[in-house]
Amino acid sequence: MIEFTVNDMSCNHCVGTITKAVQAAFPQARLEFDLAQHKVRVEDVPGVDEVKKVIEEAGYTPQLEAA
Repeated sequence: MIEFTVNDMSCNHCVGTITKAVQAAFPQARLEFDLAQHKVRVEDVPGVDEVKKVIEEAGYTPQLEAA
C-alpha cells in the first residue's frame, strides 16, 4: 500500500477527482481516503512515481508518507 498526504484535498469533490484520475490510469487501483487527515492510500498500482504523477496532473500536491 502506498500512502500520500494531500494537504490540498479538502472535500468530497477532491476525493472524487483523485479517484477518477487514478482509476482512469490504473483501473485495478483500490483507494482509501481519510479526508480529515488528508490521507490517500492506494493499492494495486505499478509504483509510487506513477501514482504521484497522476495525482499531480489532477491538480493536487501529494507527499509520500514514510513506510
